[in-house]
Amino acid sequence: MQYSNKYIFGFTALVCLVCSLMISVSSVGLRSRQERNKLLDRKKSVLQACWLMQPGEKLSAAQIEEKFEHIETKVIDLKTGAYADSADYDPEAKEAAPENVAQIQELPAQVELYQVMKDGKPETLVLPIYGKGLWSTLYGFLALDADTTTIRGLTYYEHGETPGLGGEVDNPKWKAAWKGRKAYDEQWKVQIGLVKGKAGPPDQDPHHVDGLSGATMTSRGVTNMMQFWLGDEGYGAFLKRFREGGSA
Repeated sequence: MQYSNKYIFGFTALVCLVCSLMISVSSVGLRSRQERNKLLDRKKSVLQACWLMQPGEKLSAAQIEEKFEHIETKVIDLKTGAYADSADYDPEAKEAAPENVAQIQELPAQVELYQVMKDGKPETLVLPIYGKGLWSTLYGFLALDADTTTIRGLTYYEHGETPGLGGEVDNPKWKAAWKGRKAYDEQWKVQIGLVKGKAGPPDQDPHHVDGLSGATMTSRGVTNMMQFWLGDEGYGAFLKRFREGGSA
């Protein structure tokens, strides 16, 4: 059967329209599920940072939510370090960052962080961090004990570093080496960083962590990230308020 050009073009347009509608409906229908999964992944990363969830451990959504019952979400003003009203929190509100070693281009006006509670008091602070590695920006969480200097853990949930080299930031053994290290010296100057080769145990070498073998730029990026976020341009104001008053 011979079809006219008008029929062919009309039929093609109809098929395209139907397919577009199906994709749009699917996208809208899945959006809420995608948002739930995104939030769940963030909670998993927070739990991993403070070792409430072990590397490789499989937890259901219900189990993750149960563990999160003892974790409070707080919003702080990054410049002043004071708590802010969570109702006014806008994650898209950002401004140009001053020149910094972590190569961060923009900073949020407010940051959403987490506090693991015990007996009504914060036991652990979980702080979002990010900064440049070799090939990518690394996004993760740094967990500090309530003394604001003892490191509970570090985890990265998104990066594009080279597998087997900079990608070793995902190695559970390397992440475990952060436990018990000290972020600051006695004068509250940031000291934590990676060293070339092996660092000593936390009680003998509290300010150093093993460097990533063959990944000098990624190692430097992690150190720079610690310097920035624990310093005055990052969470310095908040951590100072917290340790002086037990809260911000």
